[in-house]
Amino acid sequence: MSSLRILTGITPSGTPHIGNYIGAIKPSVASQTGNSLYFIADYHSLVKLQDPKVRQQYIYEIAASWLALGLDPSKTIFYRQSGVPEITELAWILSTVAGKGLLNRAHAYKDVVAKNMQENLDPDAGISMGLFCYPVLMSADILAFNAHQVPVGKDQVQHIEIARDIAARFNHIYGEVFVLPAAQVDEQSHTLPGLDGRKMSKSYGNTIPLFAPSKQLRKSVMQIVTNSQLPEEPKDPTGCTVFQLYRAFATPEQVAALAQRYATGIGWGEAKQQLFELLDALLTEPRQQYDALMADTRQIDLILQQGAERARAVARPILQQVRQAVGL
Repeated sequence: MSSLRILTGITPSGTPHIGNYIGAIKPSVASQTGNSLYFIADYHSLVKLQDPKVRQQYIYEIAASWLALGLDPSKTIFYRQSGVPEITELAWILSTVAGKGLLNRAHAYKDVVAKNMQENLDPDAGISMGLFCYPVLMSADILAFNAHQVPVGKDQVQHIEIARDIAARFNHIYGEVFVLPAAQVDEQSHTLPGLDGRKMSKSYGNTIPLFAPSKQLRKSVMQIVTNSQLPEEPKDPTGCTVFQLYRAFATPEQVAALAQRYATGIGWGEAKQQLFELLDALLTEPRQQYDALMADTRQIDLILQQGAERARAVARPILQQVRQAVGL
């Protein structure tokens, strides 16, 4: 077993789409080891999502997606954040050494403040302490397990830097307890374009659901925005949403063949059909596993419960060390 402890969090904020698969699920599953921790950040989702039924649905959809796409809960630790109370106890302890000035600089908080000021509102209008303290809870997610590396996108690196700062501050005051975590940024990873050509995002409403039924998947693919070139006209694959999506899932040989069709002329309907057939073939078997899990969510509950017990076995001695260090 690798001694390097890697932690990955997934916020249940929407139905998983193919951009989530390429950007997060595929690389994480490919690198899973016996020392990998994967968690569903349901406490984090409370900041923006306040519908309990929708949250539970998203939790099941995300868990089923990761499991169907190869996450092995017998070889890794897969759990719900809320199933590990050590995390929230640690978050409070960390908040007592986290400087407000540090949290003032967090991007998510600053962005809302800036938006409020542009609209001539109170700078803190609509900002909850959950949003402001989000980086402290994220620090607790990491430090509760003394994780060494946290795979993140470039926009999340600051959160890992804040966790390092908080851990270093705690260690300075109370003695060496925490490992200073490092952000693991995959420079090769990329975001996929959505149906309208912008970044694929739930907030834009331009996603292609990961496990939509075949008929719905085809309908989504056919909605991709293209230009008005005639079928027989040569087409430039550069910047073409259909081609970019195809390239993310296809083999080099398949990509080369489609590029040649673009050069000699291809109708957009045919190009989209090729993309649909590629996605449908790759996702058919995982979709069947996903559907089976969603049909009996008790399986998911059991997997996450067992994972939480294993996670607590890791976090409990670390929290005990923290409690002793601070005199609790």
